[in-house]
Amino acid sequence: MKKKISIVIPVYNSEDCVAEVVSQINTALKTCPHEIIMVNDCSSDASWERISETGKKNKTLIGINLMRNFGQDNALMAGLNNVTGDLVVIMDDDLQHSPFDIPALVDGLGGRYDICYANFRTKLQAWWKNAGSWFNGKVAEILIKKPSGIYLSPFKIIRREVVDELVRYKGPYPYVDGLLLQVTKNVTQVDVAHHERFRGHSNYNFIRSLKVFMKLATTFSVSPLRFASLSGVCIAIVGLLLGIYYVAEYFFSTNVVEGWTSIVVINLVVGGMILMSLGVIGEYLGRAYLNINNLPQFVIREKTGAKADKRNR
Repeated sequence: MKKKISIVIPVYNSEDCVAEVVSQINTALKTCPHEIIMVNDCSSDASWERISETGKKNKTLIGINLMRNFGQDNALMAGLNNVTGDLVVIMDDDLQHSPFDIPALVDGLGGRYDICYANFRTKLQAWWKNAGSWFNGKVAEILIKKPSGIYLSPFKIIRREVVDELVRYKGPYPYVDGLLLQVTKNVTQVDVAHHERFRGHSNYNFIRSLKVFMKLATTFSVSPLRFASLSGVCIAIVGLLLGIYYVAEYFFSTNVVEGWTSIVVINLVVGGMILMSLGVIGEYLGRAYLNINNLPQFVIREKTGAKADKRNR
């Protein structure tokens, strides 16, 4: 018997893509039992209406409508909490990830790996997004011990037992790839093509990329705090050495020690480092405070689809 596949798709302002995504998935997996879980992250367009309409015609589709915009990773967690398949695929809503590559991910997973990422040979996106992905990947190698050479693609397939461990995390700032690598390091990747967006334009901007970096940097490691401490120590040492140098210059040289420039430079550097350190500490404290106060990871307004129950989780 073939394993059932659950496909989780966060949807945000993609009303023109919904029906086509469902159609292509059903075609690609027509011989395999599957379900499609689309999570509407409080889109400002008619995405939820399209999901509801499509769900009435497709028994494979389950729609989840969130009460407000929680962000992509939170929407993914809402979907992952509702999967029933043996294998779970995560993909975007714009068809830059082709449903016809899902069998290749299944084959890549095989019986050996827990996660198989899609590695795009060429990424059809802005240069700054490629640069951000590269930078986040390098940071992830340090902070969450990402295997070198593995691209943390938003298009991936995961074994159900890994998902079951992942959804035990209830914090308000989930980072799915970070959580996955906390559960297992038994990962691989397969090469697939990156396609043009089916309709519309990307909703991913610099601010969203920065939020992803902050989740990566502050959720799974205290390295930023250690970096701030180390920087403070280094600056203190430099300041001490400069102080010794200027004292020696005053007593043993005929050169006049110009104080204004050095004081301004030192104040700017030290002041900047203090503010940066306070910001890092504040970010940790803020996230801890929201965790203590049980800020919800997501809140479901309603569900739709032939198999959807009406209980909000």
